[in-house]
Order: sequence, then structure tokens, then C-alpha cells
Amino acid sequence: METIETPERAMLVIPHPDDGESGAAGSVAKWAREGCRVLYVVCTNGDKGTSDPEMTSERLAAIREAEQRKAAAIAGAEEVVFLGYGDGELEDTREFRGRLVEQTRRWKPDLVLAMDPVRKESHGHRDHRVSGQAAMDACFPFARDRLHYPEHAASGLEPHKTSAILLWGTESPDAVVDVGETIETKMRALAAHESQLSSDFSRVEGFVKRRAEAAAERAAEHGYAFSYAEVFRRIAFRR
Repeated sequence: METIETPERAMLVIPHPDDGESGAAGSVAKWAREGCRVLYVVCTNGDKGTSDPEMTSERLAAIREAEQRKAAAIAGAEEVVFLGYGDGELEDTREFRGRLVEQTRRWKPDLVLAMDPVRKESHGHRDHRVSGQAAMDACFPFARDRLHYPEHAASGLEPHKTSAILLWGTESPDAVVDVGETIETKMRALAAHESQLSSDFSRVEGFVKRRAEAAAERAAEHGYAFSYAEVFRRIAFRR
């Protein structure tokens, strides 16, 4: 397992509002403090994530966008782009992939972060799988190769080579970030998603710390002594 150095620019491909904070807000906060510029690309509007019989999709989408903007600001993201697809409606199409390529070419990240689409031990949300796979494909080869989406050139966007992608929510982590100094920031960022979480902050705190402690225990198997950590599966791309 390797530690990840702070990139100059990072881009998160987030399937639903709150997924980015749950998986990587500790790393985002750490990197942002150290000068990294972070872009959130939120794929869906999360308009189905409620058990409230009085809630509508339209109201929920607006609530979740506001929550995501607040959470991103707490974590230290510089910009949030909302693609606006319906919750549960992501499809691996040329159009969706092209929108990710467009943001990759515009932001020019050293690292892209997304959810791991590969699960063997449990079932994952379909949007998680689709967004993770599309993020990898957008990085390589589509954002790299000029003849993919040549229409981007009209907007002044040039091909971009991302060095690697970090996949959170993975069952096979091989990379780690020490988030001991930013665990409190992660908790506050995740707690901003009030429509999805308990209003009892102590429950959010317990959830975040349990997962970060478990990640630190996995890192300890490789000789790291972290109080709290976030772990990822890292895939490097050919340059």
C-alpha cells in the first residue's frame, strides 16, 4: 500500500450528492489545505433518495444541490459542476462520457477520484458502477486522444493526460491518505447532507470515525501508523 502525495489539481466524479464526502472528503480537505485545486463533478441530482411521502423529486433535487454546495465549501473544493442526471438514470453513453471528458480537459487534473465500479463481496448502486467506469474511460483514452470528441477544440479545450485515478469504496485498496488532521472537517462536510443523514451529529461522527479507523487498520497492516485514513484503489494510466 502506498501513500498519495498531494496533487496540484484533482477532480472528483461523484454519482450522488454526499458520495464524495463519504468517500474522500478527508483527502479533499487535506489537499485543499496544502494548495490543491479541487473540482467536484456531481453526476446525478439525487432526486429519488428519500422515504418522505410528502417529498417530490423536484424539491429533493433542489435541497440536495444546496447541501452539496455547502458540503463542498466545507471540504475545500473550489468548484462544483452539476450534470443533472436523474438519480438511478446514469447510462454509459457517448454523451455522458463526453461531459466527463469535457470537464477533464477543462480542469486538467493530476488525479481523478471516483467510486470503484468493481464489487465482488456486495451489491453496489448502479449509478456508482456506471459513474466509476465512465470516469476511468474518460481519463483513458478519451480525454487523452485528440480525435475523441473533436468538438471540444472549438471551446479551446485541448487533450489532457491524467496520471492516475483513485477509486474509493473499493474492496481492494492499495493506496492510503492520512486524514487524521481533517477528520473533523470530513464529519462537518458529510453532516451538511441533512436530507440523507441523521440530524444527530454524534451518529454522523460515529459513522465517519468507524470507517476511518477501519481504513487506518488496513494501512497498519502495511506499516503505517495513522489514527484515521481513507483508502483507495489506484490505477495509473499510460502517458
